[in-house]
Amino acid sequence: MTHYLSIVLPAKNEAENLKTVLPSLCGRFKNSEIIVVDDGSTDDTVDVCAQFEVTLLSHPYSMGNGAAIKSGARLASGDVLVFMDADGQHDAADITRLVQRLEQGYDMVVGARARAGQQGIGRHLANSLYNRLASWMVGQPVLDLTSGFRVVRAERFREFLYMLPNGFSYPTTSTMAFFRAGYPVAYEPIKVKSRGGKSHINLLKDGVRFLLIIFRVGTLYSPLKLFFPISFFHFALGLGYYVYTYLTQSRFTNMSVLLFTSAVFIFLIGLISEQITTLLYSRRDDR
Repeated sequence: MTHYLSIVLPAKNEAENLKTVLPSLCGRFKNSEIIVVDDGSTDDTVDVCAQFEVTLLSHPYSMGNGAAIKSGARLASGDVLVFMDADGQHDAADITRLVQRLEQGYDMVVGARARAGQQGIGRHLANSLYNRLASWMVGQPVLDLTSGFRVVRAERFREFLYMLPNGFSYPTTSTMAFFRAGYPVAYEPIKVKSRGGKSHINLLKDGVRFLLIIFRVGTLYSPLKLFFPISFFHFALGLGYYVYTYLTQSRFTNMSVLLFTSAVFIFLIGLISEQITTLLYSRRDDR
């Protein structure tokens, strides 16, 4: 590998897992920069990191996984950034494969998990839905929209730091931003292990939030591509209901008016969102 790597691990109460993850990374990547971003941990994360030759950056309180990623990206000095979880799910040996794929002309390479690595049928079905929607939006196969294991060119990634959320949806945002900007993205199959300890994802709270990812995907890439079909559906429904009531009751009902009005409003929201998205990426180009 010809790149100087900066390996960034966001960590919140992952002391036990870091005891396994850090020796593997330090042994394989002695000449790389390893950054652990302690996101307000209350366990022995700081003490564990002190035992290894890594750079530790601590948040004074928990700011979120995405915030930890942004802090690590700002601090990193490598020309290629590697993002991976600190919970032991990702294999350090896969970093080499991802970087080699990056050298084939890509700006981002994402580790794509198989079904067995997605912790339950519910999460697998949700991720499949996200992947299908994203693939339709960008016109390219998106194999794993929410994977946190990826390598990126540092210069490209930092262009979008201001867009990234502080929560767990940074992978979604960064992936769609790269596609929207025309930067090539590739997927490399990986195997993941069962995480040690308890996951920080709350199925109820984060389940609702992940549903919002669907709309975030659409509004990040091409809002009209998402809003226009919904608008057309309301218009078609209104037209069909109008035809039915005209033939059966010879009148134009309030429901038809409501559906037609909804169609117009949804279309206008999509149009405005499209303009905002264009301005957002124009801001990036001006930076």
